[in-house]
Amino acid sequence: MVIGLLTLDLHFPGARSLKDKRQALRSLETRLRNRFNVSVAEVEHQDLWQRARLAVVSVNTDHGHLESTLQAVEGEAYHAREIQVLDTQREIL
Repeated sequence: MVIGLLTLDLHFPGARSLKDKRQALRSLETRLRNRFNVSVAEVEHQDLWQRARLAVVSVNTDHGHLESTLQAVEGEAYHAREIQVLDTQREIL
Protein backbone atom coordinates (compact mmCIF):
# COMPACT_ATOMS: atom_id res chain seq x y z
CA MET A 1 0.00 0.00 0.00
CA VAL A 2 1.27 3.45 -0.96
CA ILE A 3 -0.05 6.72 0.51
CA GLY A 4 0.36 10.01 -1.32
CA LEU A 5 0.02 13.47 0.24
CA LEU A 6 -0.17 16.62 -1.86
CA THR A 7 -0.14 19.97 -0.05
CA LEU A 8 -1.35 23.01 -2.00
CA ASP A 9 -0.81 26.59 -0.82
CA LEU A 10 -3.49 28.67 -2.49
CA HIS A 11 -4.20 32.38 -2.97
CA PHE A 12 -7.61 33.82 -3.85
CA PRO A 13 -6.86 37.27 -5.35
CA GLY A 14 -10.50 38.08 -6.10
CA ALA A 15 -11.89 37.10 -2.71
CA ARG A 16 -13.30 40.00 -0.71
CA SER A 17 -14.64 37.91 2.17
CA LEU A 18 -14.45 34.45 3.71
CA LYS A 19 -17.65 33.65 1.83
CA ASP A 20 -15.96 34.36 -1.52
CA LYS A 21 -12.97 32.21 -0.57
CA ARG A 22 -15.09 29.33 0.67
CA GLN A 23 -17.22 29.34 -2.47
CA ALA A 24 -14.15 29.02 -4.73
CA LEU A 25 -12.53 26.50 -2.39
CA ARG A 26 -15.66 24.35 -2.14
CA SER A 27 -15.88 24.24 -5.92
CA LEU A 28 -12.27 23.04 -6.22
CA GLU A 29 -12.63 20.49 -3.40
CA THR A 30 -15.78 18.99 -4.94
CA ARG A 31 -14.17 18.78 -8.37
CA LEU A 32 -11.08 17.04 -6.97
CA ARG A 33 -13.11 14.55 -4.93
CA ASN A 34 -15.44 13.65 -7.78
CA ARG A 35 -12.88 13.51 -10.57
CA PHE A 36 -9.93 11.84 -8.80
CA ASN A 37 -11.51 10.03 -5.82
CA VAL A 38 -9.16 11.68 -3.30
CA SER A 39 -9.65 13.02 0.21
CA VAL A 40 -9.37 16.81 0.54
CA ALA A 41 -9.21 19.02 3.62
CA GLU A 42 -8.37 22.64 4.34
CA VAL A 43 -5.62 22.34 6.95
CA GLU A 44 -4.41 25.94 7.49
CA HIS A 45 -5.45 29.57 7.06
CA GLN A 46 -9.15 28.92 7.67
CA ASP A 47 -9.60 32.46 9.03
CA LEU A 48 -7.80 34.26 6.19
CA TRP A 49 -9.98 35.27 3.27
CA GLN A 50 -7.31 35.17 0.55
CA ARG A 51 -5.21 32.16 1.61
CA ALA A 52 -5.72 28.44 2.12
CA ARG A 53 -3.64 25.31 2.48
CA LEU A 54 -5.23 22.12 1.19
CA ALA A 55 -4.11 18.58 1.94
CA VAL A 56 -5.01 16.02 -0.72
CA VAL A 57 -4.52 12.34 0.14
CA SER A 58 -4.79 9.23 -2.00
CA VAL A 59 -4.09 5.57 -1.27
CA ASN A 60 -3.16 3.02 -3.93
CA THR A 61 -1.25 -0.20 -4.43
CA ASP A 62 0.57 1.08 -7.53
CA HIS A 63 3.19 3.78 -6.97
CA GLY A 64 3.05 4.97 -10.60
CA HIS A 65 -0.72 5.34 -10.63
CA LEU A 66 -0.63 7.24 -7.34
CA GLU A 67 2.02 9.62 -8.68
CA SER A 68 0.01 10.30 -11.84
CA THR A 69 -3.14 10.94 -9.77
CA LEU A 70 -1.34 13.52 -7.63
CA GLN A 71 0.11 15.18 -10.73
CA ALA A 72 -3.36 15.39 -12.26
CA VAL A 73 -4.78 16.88 -9.06
CA GLU A 74 -2.00 19.47 -9.04
CA GLY A 75 -2.72 20.33 -12.68
CA GLU A 76 -6.42 20.74 -11.91
CA ALA A 77 -5.57 23.18 -9.12
CA TYR A 78 -3.31 25.20 -11.43
CA HIS A 79 -6.14 25.51 -13.96
CA ALA A 80 -8.84 26.45 -11.43
CA ARG A 81 -10.46 29.82 -11.99
CA GLU A 82 -10.14 32.47 -9.29
CA ILE A 83 -7.32 30.53 -7.57
CA GLN A 84 -3.54 30.90 -7.75
CA VAL A 85 -1.29 28.07 -6.60
CA LEU A 86 1.59 29.53 -4.61
CA ASP A 87 3.38 26.30 -3.68
CA THR A 88 2.97 22.54 -3.79
CA GLN A 89 4.61 19.71 -1.89
CA ARG A 90 4.27 16.04 -2.68
CA GLU A 91 5.09 13.18 -0.31
CA ILE A 92 4.85 9.46 -0.91
CA LEU A 93 4.68 7.34 2.24
